[in-house]
Amino acid sequence: MAGTYRVYIIRERLSIQDPDMPSPRYHTSILVETKPETGGGIIHQVTGDITSAGGMWYEHEFRDKPQESDDFISKELLGVTHASTHPVQWESVLRQVGAPPQQKAFNPKTMKTEPFKTLQPLTFYEPREPRQRLIKCTEWTLEGAIPALKNAKLVQENCSLS
Repeated sequence: MAGTYRVYIIRERLSIQDPDMPSPRYHTSILVETKPETGGGIIHQVTGDITSAGGMWYEHEFRDKPQESDDFISKELLGVTHASTHPVQWESVLRQVGAPPQQKAFNPKTMKTEPFKTLQPLTFYEPREPRQRLIKCTEWTLEGAIPALKNAKLVQENCSLS
């Protein structure tokens, strides 16, 4: 398709696994390959952590070929996007998805950082009490960003790539 960019899901190794989530986990983001001759492009992702007061935040930045990173795990073709929609329409949609908020804090009772039930007032789960699932970059990408981009018709799957 003329005037399109390939869109990939990128997975990279995390330096530290979260003990409150099943392992292994990877940093998951979206690459719009704006430089097909080099494999580089714009990475759309949430960064930060779910322990900080502000939680995570959405950002986008140019990255050279992701597979040359020591932390690279995989690059999966998702589809294509029209060059005319990127980056302006993409940024508009992805900012509306909302980055994961703070979901963990230090519990002085147990002397460790752990998921909480409510932030205001700060209330922690009791032992063996069912916990709400934690949301991080993988969930934001796969369950929030990609569906929002597809719903906005910014990512088309099963397109002939030439």
